[in-house]
Amino acid sequence: MTTRTDETPRSATFRLVLLVVLVVLLLASAGVLVWLLTDRRGEADDAQAERDAVMAQTRQFVLRLNTYGPDQLDDKGHLPAYRDQVLEVITPKFATDFEKSGLPIAEQTVAQAGYGRSAKVFGVGVESMDADSATAIVAAGLTGSYPAPKHPDDDAKRVDADQDVLRWEVDLVKSDGTWLVDDYAPVTGEGSE
Repeated sequence: MTTRTDETPRSATFRLVLLVVLVVLLLASAGVLVWLLTDRRGEADDAQAERDAVMAQTRQFVLRLNTYGPDQLDDKGHLPAYRDQVLEVITPKFATDFEKSGLPIAEQTVAQAGYGRSAKVFGVGVESMDADSATAIVAAGLTGSYPAPKHPDDDAKRVDADQDVLRWEVDLVKSDGTWLVDDYAPVTGEGSE
């Protein structure tokens, strides 16, 4: 019986030490798991924030590029507020093209025909994205309006045309921490069947 008495305290001590070691290992494993999940969630949150920024800037680009009218004309027949709002969301390279072709066409149609346009974005999605470039797809409706034929009771009346639905692929680049539109092209639907 002496042998049994000597083994029992050793056995109890061994079990206690083993229990403590297992508890410490379990707590350490749980801590590492929480750290890994939190780290990955942070990366996912950062990626989603970037996608949200790309989509928001794409939406602003479509709205700003396609919303103008006679109420924005200045005394010289220009659209300075329209110009400024579009330039805020595009790259300097794209701004050069816009000021050479897009802006003069808009100013001319507004000044000569009293044309106005408004846009409504139906949806935006990110097609691809890396650290400093992204491509978004956007669907929107454009509604043009013209002055109504002169009516003796109401000179300010306008007539809306049917809404045109567009789909564009919009290329963006990140410049000084801000996403800016660098180019866009219509999505034709060919090859998508």
